[in-house]
Amino acid sequence: MKKLLVLSLSLLLICTCAFSESLTGGWIPSASPEITEEAKSLFDKGLEDLLGVSYVPVAYLGSQLVSGHNHAFLVQATLIYPDAAPYYAVIYLYEDLSGNVSILNIAPFDIGSLCTYGEE
Repeated sequence: MKKLLVLSLSLLLICTCAFSESLTGGWIPSASPEITEEAKSLFDKGLEDLLGVSYVPVAYLGSQLVSGHNHAFLVQATLIYPDAAPYYAVIYLYEDLSGNVSILNIAPFDIGSLCTYGEE
C-alpha cells in the first residue's frame, strides 16, 4: 500500500512539474532574450502613445499567463532632452485577450543594487 501511495505521489509531482509552465500566475523566463518580430510588434503597440522618453528593447525577459499575458522587456531608455544619459529599465506590458496592449509598469533597473560584493 505504501509503495502505491509513494508511486502515486511521485507521478502527481512529475505531472505538476511538467505542466507548471502552463499554469496561471507564474512568470516563465524566455528561452531566448532575442527581440523577435512578434515581440517587437507587441512592444511597439504597447508604447505607441508614450512621449518624452525613447525606449529601445534590448531583451525579452519572459511572460506571465493571466487573463491575457504579461510581458517583461529589458530596455535602454533615453529622455528626449539634449545630452540626456541613457539608462536601463524593465517595462511590463499587459496584452489582453482581444490583443490590446498597455503598460503595467516601468521600473528603473539599477545594476548597482544587485551587487552585494563587499557588503557585510
